[in-house]
Amino acid sequence: MSDKASSPKKSPKSPSSGASEVVLHDAGHWAALAQDEQDEDADSSLGVDTESSTASMTSSILNYRTIKGRTYHSERGNAEYWASNDAQQNEAMDIIHHFLVLTLGGKLHLAPLKDDIKTVLDVGTGTGIWAIDFADEHPQAEVIGTDISPIQPSWVPPNVKFEIEDCTQPWTFSPDSFDFIYMRYLYGSISDWSALFHEAFRSCKPGGWVESFEASAMLESDDDTVKEGSAMSEWGKFFIEGGKRLGRTFTILDDDLQKKGMEDAGFTDIQTRDFKATSHR
Repeated sequence: MSDKASSPKKSPKSPSSGASEVVLHDAGHWAALAQDEQDEDADSSLGVDTESSTASMTSSILNYRTIKGRTYHSERGNAEYWASNDAQQNEAMDIIHHFLVLTLGGKLHLAPLKDDIKTVLDVGTGTGIWAIDFADEHPQAEVIGTDISPIQPSWVPPNVKFEIEDCTQPWTFSPDSFDFIYMRYLYGSISDWSALFHEAFRSCKPGGWVESFEASAMLESDDDTVKEGSAMSEWGKFFIEGGKRLGRTFTILDDDLQKKGMEDAGFTDIQTRDFKATSHR
Protein backbone atom coordinates (compact mmCIF):
# COMPACT_ATOMS: atom_id res chain seq x y z
CA MET A 1 0.00 0.00 0.00
CA SER A 2 3.01 2.27 0.00
CA ASP A 3 2.35 3.31 -3.59
CA LYS A 4 -1.15 4.50 -2.80
CA ALA A 5 -1.32 8.29 -3.07
CA SER A 6 -3.59 9.27 -0.20
CA SER A 7 -4.21 12.68 1.32
CA PRO A 8 -5.75 12.33 4.75
CA LYS A 9 -6.73 15.29 6.82
CA LYS A 10 -6.56 15.10 10.57
CA SER A 11 -8.93 17.46 12.25
CA PRO A 12 -8.24 19.46 15.37
CA LYS A 13 -7.19 18.32 18.75
CA SER A 14 -7.82 20.31 21.88
CA PRO A 15 -5.17 21.40 24.38
CA SER A 16 -3.87 18.57 26.56
CA SER A 17 -4.49 18.59 30.26
CA GLY A 18 -0.87 18.45 31.34
CA ALA A 19 -1.97 16.68 34.53
CA SER A 20 0.62 14.24 35.79
CA GLU A 21 -0.87 13.19 39.12
CA VAL A 22 -4.39 11.86 39.45
CA VAL A 23 -6.16 12.87 42.66
CA LEU A 24 -9.83 11.89 42.80
CA HIS A 25 -12.44 12.40 45.49
CA ASP A 26 -14.51 9.35 46.36
CA ALA A 27 -18.19 8.95 45.51
CA GLY A 28 -19.27 10.00 48.98
CA HIS A 29 -17.72 13.42 48.51
CA TRP A 30 -19.75 14.16 45.40
CA ALA A 31 -22.91 12.57 46.80
CA ALA A 32 -22.78 15.02 49.70
CA LEU A 33 -22.53 17.96 47.28
CA ALA A 34 -25.02 16.75 44.69
CA GLN A 35 -28.36 18.47 44.32
CA ASP A 36 -31.46 16.33 44.36
CA GLU A 37 -32.26 16.28 40.67
CA GLN A 38 -34.40 13.46 39.31
CA ASP A 39 -34.29 12.87 35.59
CA GLU A 40 -37.64 11.60 34.33
CA ASP A 41 -36.20 10.73 30.93
CA ALA A 42 -34.40 7.57 32.02
CA ASP A 43 -37.21 5.32 30.83
CA SER A 44 -37.72 7.09 27.50
CA SER A 45 -38.90 4.81 24.73
CA LEU A 46 -36.49 3.98 21.93
CA GLY A 47 -39.34 4.19 19.43
CA VAL A 48 -40.09 2.67 16.07
CA ASP A 49 -37.41 4.70 14.26
CA THR A 50 -34.74 2.84 16.19
CA GLU A 51 -35.96 -0.53 14.97
CA SER A 52 -36.09 0.41 11.29
CA SER A 53 -32.84 2.33 10.92
CA THR A 54 -30.87 -0.37 9.12
CA ALA A 55 -31.64 -2.58 6.15
CA SER A 56 -31.00 -5.82 8.00
CA MET A 57 -30.24 -6.74 11.58
CA THR A 58 -31.09 -9.44 14.06
CA SER A 59 -33.33 -8.81 17.04
CA SER A 60 -30.40 -9.37 19.40
CA ILE A 61 -28.91 -6.01 18.44
CA LEU A 62 -31.88 -4.38 20.18
CA ASN A 63 -31.28 -6.27 23.42
CA TYR A 64 -29.84 -3.23 25.13
CA ARG A 65 -28.27 -3.52 28.55
CA THR A 66 -29.83 -1.42 31.31
CA ILE A 67 -27.50 -0.11 34.02
CA LYS A 68 -28.81 2.24 36.73
CA GLY A 69 -31.75 3.25 34.57
CA ARG A 70 -29.67 4.00 31.43
CA THR A 71 -29.51 1.81 28.32
CA TYR A 72 -26.31 0.73 26.58
CA HIS A 73 -25.50 -1.13 23.37
CA SER A 74 -26.14 -4.86 23.25
CA GLU A 75 -23.43 -7.42 23.92
CA ARG A 76 -22.01 -7.76 20.44
CA GLY A 77 -18.58 -9.13 19.63
CA ASN A 78 -15.78 -6.96 21.01
CA ALA A 79 -17.84 -3.76 21.15
CA GLU A 80 -17.34 -1.84 24.36
CA TYR A 81 -18.57 1.75 24.23
CA TRP A 82 -18.77 3.68 27.50
CA ALA A 83 -21.71 6.02 26.78
CA SER A 84 -25.40 5.16 26.91
CA ASN A 85 -27.64 5.12 23.84
CA ASP A 86 -30.93 6.34 25.33
CA ALA A 87 -32.92 9.45 24.48
CA GLN A 88 -31.10 11.60 27.02
CA GLN A 89 -27.67 10.75 25.59
CA ASN A 90 -28.86 11.05 22.00
CA GLU A 91 -30.12 14.58 22.64
CA ALA A 92 -26.74 15.45 24.17
CA MET A 93 -24.93 14.11 21.09
CA ASP A 94 -27.07 16.23 18.79
CA ILE A 95 -26.34 19.32 20.90
CA ILE A 96 -22.61 18.55 20.73
CA HIS A 97 -22.88 18.23 16.95
CA HIS A 98 -24.36 21.71 16.61
CA PHE A 99 -21.76 23.10 19.00
CA LEU A 100 -18.91 21.59 16.96
CA VAL A 101 -20.33 22.90 13.69
CA LEU A 102 -20.36 26.38 15.23
CA THR A 103 -16.76 25.84 16.39
CA LEU A 104 -15.78 25.15 12.78
CA GLY A 105 -17.51 28.30 11.55
CA GLY A 106 -20.60 26.51 10.30
CA LYS A 107 -18.66 23.79 8.47
CA LEU A 108 -19.23 20.04 8.72
CA HIS A 109 -15.61 19.24 7.89
CA LEU A 110 -12.23 20.81 7.14
CA ALA A 111 -11.03 18.50 4.36
CA PRO A 112 -10.90 20.24 0.93
CA LEU A 113 -13.42 17.97 -0.77
CA LYS A 114 -14.28 18.12 -4.45
CA ASP A 115 -17.75 19.19 -5.49
CA ASP A 116 -18.37 15.85 -7.22
CA ILE A 117 -17.59 13.69 -4.18
CA LYS A 118 -19.38 10.34 -4.55
CA THR A 119 -18.89 8.09 -1.51
CA VAL A 120 -18.63 9.07 2.16
CA LEU A 121 -18.32 7.05 5.38
CA ASP A 122 -19.17 8.37 8.85
CA VAL A 123 -17.54 6.07 11.42
CA GLY A 124 -19.33 5.95 14.78
CA THR A 125 -22.25 7.93 13.42
CA GLY A 126 -24.25 7.96 16.68
CA THR A 127 -27.62 9.57 16.00
CA GLY A 128 -26.58 10.01 12.37
CA ILE A 129 -26.93 13.78 12.50
CA TRP A 130 -23.58 14.51 10.80
CA ALA A 131 -24.27 12.00 8.03
CA ILE A 132 -27.74 13.44 7.46
CA ASP A 133 -26.48 17.02 7.32
CA PHE A 134 -23.66 16.05 4.95
CA ALA A 135 -26.08 14.15 2.70
CA ASP A 136 -28.31 17.24 2.53
CA GLU A 137 -25.35 19.40 1.52
CA HIS A 138 -24.10 16.87 -1.04
CA PRO A 139 -27.15 15.23 -2.67
CA GLN A 140 -24.95 13.61 -5.34
CA ALA A 141 -22.97 11.65 -2.72
CA GLU A 142 -23.81 8.30 -1.15
CA VAL A 143 -23.31 8.60 2.61
CA ILE A 144 -23.01 5.58 4.92
CA GLY A 145 -23.02 5.90 8.70
CA THR A 146 -21.87 3.00 10.88
CA ASP A 147 -22.40 2.38 14.58
CA ILE A 148 -22.91 -0.43 17.09
CA SER A 149 -26.30 0.96 18.19
CA PRO A 150 -29.25 1.31 15.76
CA ILE A 151 -30.40 4.65 17.19
CA GLN A 152 -30.58 6.56 13.91
CA PRO A 153 -33.89 7.83 12.47
CA SER A 154 -35.62 6.18 9.52
CA TRP A 155 -36.77 9.46 7.95
CA VAL A 156 -33.53 10.48 6.23
CA PRO A 157 -32.37 11.86 2.86
CA PRO A 158 -32.48 9.25 0.07
CA ASN A 159 -28.69 9.31 -0.29
CA VAL A 160 -27.89 8.25 3.29
CA LYS A 161 -28.11 4.85 4.95
CA PHE A 162 -26.99 3.37 8.25
CA GLU A 163 -25.31 0.05 8.98
CA ILE A 164 -24.43 -1.83 12.15
CA GLU A 165 -20.66 -2.19 12.32
CA ASP A 166 -18.01 -2.24 15.03
CA CYS A 167 -15.13 -0.08 13.83
CA THR A 168 -12.70 -1.87 16.17
CA GLN A 169 -13.12 -5.03 14.09
CA PRO A 170 -12.01 -5.55 10.44
CA TRP A 171 -14.22 -3.35 8.28
CA THR A 172 -16.58 -5.03 5.84
CA PHE A 173 -16.05 -2.50 3.03
CA SER A 174 -14.03 -3.27 -0.08
CA PRO A 175 -10.67 -1.55 -0.60
CA ASP A 176 -10.78 1.94 -2.13
CA SER A 177 -14.49 2.38 -1.38
CA PHE A 178 -14.72 5.98 -0.13
CA ASP A 179 -13.71 9.47 -1.22
CA PHE A 180 -14.05 10.76 2.34
CA ILE A 181 -14.01 9.02 5.72
CA TYR A 182 -15.07 11.02 8.77
CA MET A 183 -14.52 10.07 12.43
CA ARG A 184 -15.49 12.11 15.47
CA TYR A 185 -15.44 11.63 19.24
CA LEU A 186 -14.32 8.00 19.31
CA TYR A 187 -12.29 8.51 22.48
CA GLY A 188 -12.72 5.82 25.09
CA SER A 189 -13.94 3.30 22.49
CA ILE A 190 -10.84 2.36 20.46
CA SER A 191 -8.35 -0.21 21.74
CA ASP A 192 -5.92 0.13 18.80
CA TRP A 193 -5.83 3.48 17.00
CA SER A 194 -3.18 2.29 14.56
CA ALA A 195 -5.44 -0.59 13.46
CA LEU A 196 -8.34 1.86 13.06
CA PHE A 197 -6.39 4.05 10.66
CA HIS A 198 -5.09 1.03 8.77
CA GLU A 199 -8.72 0.09 8.07
CA ALA A 200 -9.43 3.67 7.01
CA PHE A 201 -6.42 3.65 4.67
CA ARG A 202 -7.54 0.40 3.07
CA SER A 203 -11.09 1.68 2.59
CA CYS A 204 -10.16 5.16 1.34
CA LYS A 205 -9.73 5.77 -2.39
CA PRO A 206 -6.36 7.03 -3.69
CA GLY A 207 -6.46 10.80 -3.33
CA GLY A 208 -9.25 10.58 -0.78
CA TRP A 209 -9.37 12.22 2.63
CA VAL A 210 -9.76 10.98 6.20
CA GLU A 211 -10.72 13.44 8.93
CA SER A 212 -10.42 12.55 12.61
CA PHE A 213 -11.85 14.92 15.22
CA GLU A 214 -11.08 14.15 18.87
CA ALA A 215 -11.18 16.15 22.09
CA SER A 216 -9.48 16.21 25.46
CA ALA A 217 -11.38 14.68 28.37
CA MET A 218 -10.05 17.41 30.66
CA LEU A 219 -12.01 20.59 31.37
CA GLU A 220 -9.68 23.57 31.72
CA SER A 221 -9.87 27.36 31.90
CA ASP A 222 -7.63 30.23 30.86
CA ASP A 223 -8.64 32.35 33.87
CA ASP A 224 -8.27 29.64 36.54
CA THR A 225 -12.01 29.40 37.15
CA VAL A 226 -11.75 25.60 37.01
CA LYS A 227 -10.09 25.04 40.37
CA GLU A 228 -7.99 21.99 41.20
CA GLY A 229 -10.08 19.54 43.22
CA SER A 230 -13.38 20.87 41.89
CA ALA A 231 -15.92 18.63 40.18
CA MET A 232 -15.05 20.20 36.82
CA SER A 233 -11.34 19.52 37.22
CA GLU A 234 -11.88 15.91 38.30
CA TRP A 235 -14.44 15.09 35.61
CA GLY A 236 -11.87 14.21 32.96
CA LYS A 237 -9.61 12.36 35.41
CA PHE A 238 -12.32 9.78 36.04
CA PHE A 239 -12.63 9.11 32.31
CA ILE A 240 -8.87 8.90 31.85
CA GLU A 241 -8.48 6.42 34.70
CA GLY A 242 -11.45 4.40 33.46
CA GLY A 243 -9.98 4.29 29.97
CA LYS A 244 -6.71 2.92 31.33
CA ARG A 245 -8.55 0.08 33.07
CA LEU A 246 -10.61 -0.73 29.97
CA GLY A 247 -7.66 -0.49 27.60
CA ARG A 248 -9.49 2.18 25.56
CA THR A 249 -7.74 5.47 26.11
CA PHE A 250 -9.18 8.95 26.51
CA THR A 251 -5.75 10.59 26.07
CA ILE A 252 -5.72 10.59 22.28
CA LEU A 253 -4.48 14.17 22.14
CA ASP A 254 -1.82 13.85 24.84
CA ASP A 255 -0.44 10.72 23.15
CA ASP A 256 -0.82 12.14 19.60
CA LEU A 257 -2.50 8.91 18.52
CA GLN A 258 -4.23 10.38 15.47
CA LYS A 259 -1.07 11.56 13.73
CA LYS A 260 0.93 8.49 14.77
CA GLY A 261 -1.83 6.16 13.56
CA MET A 262 -2.13 7.94 10.22
CA GLU A 263 1.61 7.90 9.64
CA ASP A 264 1.80 4.22 10.53
CA ALA A 265 -1.05 3.44 8.12
CA GLY A 266 0.73 5.17 5.23
CA PHE A 267 -1.22 8.42 4.86
CA THR A 268 0.44 11.55 3.48
CA ASP A 269 -0.22 15.30 3.74
CA ILE A 270 -1.27 14.97 7.38
CA GLN A 271 -2.48 18.30 8.75
CA THR A 272 -3.35 19.23 12.33
CA ARG A 273 -5.66 21.98 13.58
CA ASP A 274 -6.17 22.92 17.24
CA PHE A 275 -9.35 24.53 18.57
CA LYS A 276 -10.42 25.69 21.99
CA ALA A 277 -13.88 24.39 22.81
CA THR A 278 -15.74 26.93 24.92
CA SER A 279 -18.24 26.06 27.63
CA HIS A 280 -20.54 27.95 30.00
CA ARG A 281 -20.34 28.53 33.73
